[in-house]
Amino acid sequence: MSDFRSQTSEGALVLFSGGQDSATCLAWALARHARVETVGFDYGQRHAVELEARLRVREGMASALPHLADRLGPDHMVDLTGYGRIAESALTAEREIEMGARGLPTTFVPGRNLIFLVAAAALADRRGLGVLVGGMCETDFSGYPDCRRDTIDAMERALTLGLERPTPIATPLMRLTKAQTWALAHELGGDALVELIVEDSHTCYRGDRTRRHAWGYGCGDCPACELRAQGWADWTAGR
Repeated sequence: MSDFRSQTSEGALVLFSGGQDSATCLAWALARHARVETVGFDYGQRHAVELEARLRVREGMASALPHLADRLGPDHMVDLTGYGRIAESALTAEREIEMGARGLPTTFVPGRNLIFLVAAAALADRRGLGVLVGGMCETDFSGYPDCRRDTIDAMERALTLGLERPTPIATPLMRLTKAQTWALAHELGGDALVELIVEDSHTCYRGDRTRRHAWGYGCGDCPACELRAQGWADWTAGR
């Protein structure tokens, strides 16, 4: 189901936002690597509640996956608020969430994943971690060109050249639907992991933690909520 290529690295660095996808990727990495660290990014996002959610999800992993708890190492936070001001979008400023003139949603933050990967690769190099793990997906996504595997492959080549060391980027969700992502979480950690993701992860672009749905908290009508809700409905219908 995943886009993982066998690694001989001693550890992994997970790009960890605290959302459904990155939480699933963290569990996936813990199942495959003896040493896993996480990195988050503050880029001035409107839904800054995800920065709090990521800490709750990290802490909850020990209970959801007790047999893997000793593999989870330190967390790191990178301040990219300056970049967020440059790459203004509906995720970093008070703008309507709609389709823009270029055919991309206004939630698209230009180059976000590229910036994240450069910063993560530098950190991984210093921490001695051999593989980056990201939740990018080109199956169920909001139309972001930096979520495509072609983009990730190009970044992998550029980072390998720029750091003069192999810099593989694993994207286990790349070709999964949101329903399959829920299924993968259940495969990795059963009901305990699914409940952790439902209760503590955050996806809503508007940062709404006041409304609780079967699939978790959110406004229910932004693109991120719609994808998560539809994936939940499809997965639970097929169980």
